[in-house]
Amino acid sequence: MAITAALVKQLRERTGSGMMECKKALVETDGDIDAAAELMRKQGLAKADKKAGRVAAEGRIVIETDPGSGRTVILEANCETDFVSGGEDFGTFAETAAKAILAHAPADIEALAEIKLDSGESVEEARRALIARIGENITLRRFRLLERGGDRIGSYLHGSRIGVVVDVAGGDEDLARDLAMHIAASRPVCVTPDDVPAAMVDKEREILVAQAKDSGKPPEIIDKMVEGRLRKFLAEITLYGQPFVKDPDQTVEKLLKQAGARVLDFERLEVGEGIEKQEGNFAEEVMAQVRDS
Repeated sequence: MAITAALVKQLRERTGSGMMECKKALVETDGDIDAAAELMRKQGLAKADKKAGRVAAEGRIVIETDPGSGRTVILEANCETDFVSGGEDFGTFAETAAKAILAHAPADIEALAEIKLDSGESVEEARRALIARIGENITLRRFRLLERGGDRIGSYLHGSRIGVVVDVAGGDEDLARDLAMHIAASRPVCVTPDDVPAAMVDKEREILVAQAKDSGKPPEIIDKMVEGRLRKFLAEITLYGQPFVKDPDQTVEKLLKQAGARVLDFERLEVGEGIEKQEGNFAEEVMAQVRDS
């Protein structure tokens, strides 16, 4: 059967794959477009499996909110390069996954993968198809779904690499956004010192005691030094103790008291945080992808 340009175009629109890949699949299936689409799907899954071990440390943070309930999701989606992270296909996939979380409230990434989309395919099937189309490893790394406990959830995206959502009781929309911006810049670990895990406090105290002993001061003086430094440490890592970025003369705690507000919860995600990136030669990577295709 003759492989016409119209047939290739039809398969491209159906699969989102390149012209040469579509033509090759049609040749192998003697022009049967359904068989060609199925063949490309199988080949795509095989490609996805091959790319699964590659480091995906680039990507974007996506935030989606349900206006009715105020429920908000923040999601990190990853790929291998900045080029793909800024692309429409990757962005659409990440947003679709975030909306699926809002709609179905999965318990974790594994449960998210099984959710069926409006297209009829699962999130996992959509991910693997995107890998086959783009040629990079794509992952959905982590998410947090916040149920509004206060009056509003503020959010802030710094470009597409850092995202924050914060649950605030009292105050107004401007305050909630300012708090989200502060968290993006200052990276607090917890809301208040009472929220800091005991293990973290004990570890820091142990380090401070070891440092103070080298001073040669009496034990009672060392105890005061340690407690003073520990209070300073807790202020630095907690939201309430930090100087407010827009007015460093006051702490966030004082800002909230003036506004009659309080922070109930927050989440800050940064793309690639904690992932060990692989150093490589970009030109060689491009050539390798060309050869693979």
